Amino acid sequence: MAVERFARSDVVTAAPDAPIHELATTMRESKVGSVVIVDDDEPVGIVTDRDLTMRVLAEHADPDGLAAEDVMSPELRTVDRDAGFYRATELMNNHSIRRLPIVDGDGALVGIITADDLSELVADEHGELVGVLREQRPPY
Repeated sequence: MAVERFARSDVVTAAPDAPIHELATTMRESKVGSVVIVDDDEPVGIVTDRDLTMRVLAEHADPDGLAAEDVMSPELRTVDRDAGFYRATELMNNHSIRRLPIVDGDGALVGIITADDLSELVADEHGELVGVLREQRPPY
C-alpha cells in the first residue's frame, strides 16, 4: 500500500526565513508538533516542537533573531509518494525520526506521515485481523 494513501495532505509549511515565534504560533493554532520548511514547494527542512525546545530554550538563544533555517533539523529525510508502509517505517527507524514528509517525483511536498499515523494504521489493521479470527474460531 502506497504511503500517500494513508498520509496527511494538509501539511503545515513555512519558508526558511520565517521567524521562529511565527512557527511556534502556527504549531499552537494548527495543533501540530512540526512545520515543514519549504522552498518553491520542495521540503528543505522541518522544525519540530522539540527543535524549539532543544535549540532555542535549552541553549538560551534569543528567539527574536532566529528563523526557521536556524533551528530546523538538518538532513531532512523524505519518502516518495509511491513508497510502501515498510519503507516509511524503515526510514523513521533508521534515522530516529517521528515525521516523514512525502514528495512526488519532482521533489514537491505532497503530504506527511507521522509515527502516530503509522501506529494508528497498524492498530486498525490489527482490529480487522481480530475480527477475521473471531469469525473463523471454532466454538469451545
